[in-house]
Amino acid sequence: MSRRKSVKYQLATELENVIQRPKDFFDHCKGKWKSVYFKNDNPIVLELGCGKGEYSIGLAQEFPQKNFIGIDVKGDRLASAGVLANKLDLKNVVFLRMQIQFILDFFDENEVDEIWITFPDPRPRDRDEKKRLTFPFFLERYKVILKPKGLVHLKTDSDSLFEYS
Repeated sequence: MSRRKSVKYQLATELENVIQRPKDFFDHCKGKWKSVYFKNDNPIVLELGCGKGEYSIGLAQEFPQKNFIGIDVKGDRLASAGVLANKLDLKNVVFLRMQIQFILDFFDENEVDEIWITFPDPRPRDRDEKKRLTFPFFLERYKVILKPKGLVHLKTDSDSLFEYS
């Protein structure tokens, strides 16, 4: 791992708006995003595979009456997102470091109002189908955490992923 990447990993552990192990809230966030973290009753919007958080941050700026949670597995990317959100003084966006297959461990039934999947890796090989964020395994989990009539937004430039989804 490069020195720069290890510095960002360390930064992610220090930022309050990046939730990951070993932070206490990481293991106790399910069902508590509104009451404990955001301390409001605004709708919750997730961005899955948020990378450096540009989309989550843009949505948070555009819709201050909503709470945004950007999710990614890469701590260095989330550190960049957390720094930018702090620089913009955004209190309605947070970043969660986790693997999407464990989403039910972090969100309660009917806790989420919207999910954004923005330009995910299309995983064109047949053997990678199970890793696509629109694979039925994931969609079933999204149904559990979404409120009735909740929305899943998909933005992709991959015709094959769009057709698959």
